[in-house]
Amino acid sequence: MSEHHFHLKAQWPGGRDSEGYIESGNLQTAISIPEEMDGPGVGTNPDEMLLGAAATCYIITLAAMIERKKLPLDEMLLESVGIVNVDKGVITYKKIIHRPTVILKQDAEDEEFEKLEQLVEAAEKGCMISRAIRGNVEVELQANIPRIKK
Repeated sequence: MSEHHFHLKAQWPGGRDSEGYIESGNLQTAISIPEEMDGPGVGTNPDEMLLGAAATCYIITLAAMIERKKLPLDEMLLESVGIVNVDKGVITYKKIIHRPTVILKQDAEDEEFEKLEQLVEAAEKGCMISRAIRGNVEVELQANIPRIKK
């Protein structure tokens, strides 16, 4: 077993409406509460960062699975949406919807498309961020796997 340690430094100068800064490896950005939640909307925020973590983990996990199965990948795109609910002052990250579009090369066989459909589902279950939030944040997949043939 190996462990990987990731470190983050944060600066926050004041109250709720302040603007701060985080730094962790290649991630270096301003942070604040988003405008949608009556904040200054500078830089990024925890809501976007959780969505970004979930989306990048999902697409990288899916890419690795596709590569291991040697599927003829042509292109992969992902659009993700995070839904945050505010009810009586309680903020809850309710749901993340991943909308992957995965295109195989034109000479892909039917069995390869079937395997891809399985992998699209398996990647969400295998992604460490999905596993970390499971039971707290619902994750939904709305996959688009067009069958392009010659």
